[in-house]
Amino acid sequence: MTPAEIRAEIKQLYHDTTRTSVERDLKRAVTLLKELDGEEERARVAVYMDGLSQMRSEWIIAGRRAAKKKTAAAGKSRKKRVD
Repeated sequence: MTPAEIRAEIKQLYHDTTRTSVERDLKRAVTLLKELDGEEERARVAVYMDGLSQMRSEWIIAGRRAAKKKTAAAGKSRKKRVD
């Protein structure tokens, strides 16, 4: 692949990623990043790499919060039945 094709694929991964695909997309982007020669080429896609990483982090945190709320709600409903 040419550097332009690699940059285009990383950019496409960034725009198309979803909650369910972000881990796979980020791994693919890292693999592609390693194929680029030199810091200048890598710097050109850094914003997309950072964006993918940020999305993954935000979605992980959101998932943990949702799970915590679900657990807390389940605990409250159990207490109500016992009382």
